Amino acid sequence: MKSDKKIRMGVVGGGFGRSFEWHRHPNSMVQAVSDLRPDRREKLRNVFKCDNVYNSLEELIKDKNVDAVAVFTGAPDHARHVLACLKAGKHVICAVPAAMTLDECYDLAETVEETGLTYMMAETSYYHQAMISARKWHAEGKFGEVYYAEAEYLHAGKEHSLWYDGKGKPTWRHGLPPMNYPTHCTSFLVGLTGERLTSVSCLGWGDDDPINFPNAYKNPFWCETAFFKTDKGHPFRVSVNWRGAFGGCERAQWYGSKMSFFEPHPNGLGPIVRRVSGQTEKDSGGFERAVAEFESYKQEEWWKTDMLPEPLRHDSGHDGSHTFLTHEFIDALVNNRKPAVSIYEALAFTAPGIVAHQSALRGGRQLQIPSFDPGKRPKRNPFPWDL
Repeated sequence: MKSDKKIRMGVVGGGFGRSFEWHRHPNSMVQAVSDLRPDRREKLRNVFKCDNVYNSLEELIKDKNVDAVAVFTGAPDHARHVLACLKAGKHVICAVPAAMTLDECYDLAETVEETGLTYMMAETSYYHQAMISARKWHAEGKFGEVYYAEAEYLHAGKEHSLWYDGKGKPTWRHGLPPMNYPTHCTSFLVGLTGERLTSVSCLGWGDDDPINFPNAYKNPFWCETAFFKTDKGHPFRVSVNWRGAFGGCERAQWYGSKMSFFEPHPNGLGPIVRRVSGQTEKDSGGFERAVAEFESYKQEEWWKTDMLPEPLRHDSGHDGSHTFLTHEFIDALVNNRKPAVSIYEALAFTAPGIVAHQSALRGGRQLQIPSFDPGKRPKRNPFPWDL
């Protein structure tokens, strides 16, 4: 629906927050910006051509001319900052993850429901170009049943570039449990089929490198791999790795009864589709097996299409996702509808990782994952794994 309505945005966080184009969307404008660091405040001022600058989020949310706030602060502060915005009467879009504890997940769900305001999580994997293709095919029934999926977030070397600030002080990323940052993976299945992850067994790996200790999270792991079960009984493997010999990626592969789809692999293989062909071949042992057709897929560049307003039809960060996230949030507010990555989707992406890390700390013990969906949320218990 076309509208002349303008959403007046406040942008908090002059690092990642600068990469979202609120000032170019025809239905939004940047009303105010904020960061604790003067240099980042200045960068926000310059990018968004906004002279209404505040020293903190707490000051910005007092501005009655701000309709919604883009929260791009450190992950451990997300829940606290989002709650402050909601209680100040502001709609919110927030960087990932939504929360660091299950208690925070409860607080977020309850406060969004109490205020009736819009919350959206800016999960970039949800709008990967390949993920948009996969959602289209899933809606058309081309996968058949997606009975298994795998997702990986591989990002070695964080200790060299992201663990310390310019003064050598540890940042919030120092020692962060990999599964406390799960949404780049969990969104690939939950955001495709709508399934919920109901239980998990997770294992972690660490090498006792002193650079990792002590950390604020008491986390011993560089890498964690989780095996989830969904509410449809499907298996889902997720690996989040901070150290090792591998190429970096945020990717998934979906196995279907009719068709499977593989996102580009860090070892160089591009996007691949396999389809049930009805043909057979003999394996190396002489036994007959079914053959699935192999098809290289030329990835559609969805950011070039009318899925976006004209000013946003260009490649953007994280595989073209930033302009989609910008548009989805603004369009949801303008048309008074729920955004794609609503509070319930955000918590369905986030909470499974929180529980998975607790499983890893317990040697892979299988743990149940609470649902935060309306009518399914159990009685508040921030530590269900201790039962």
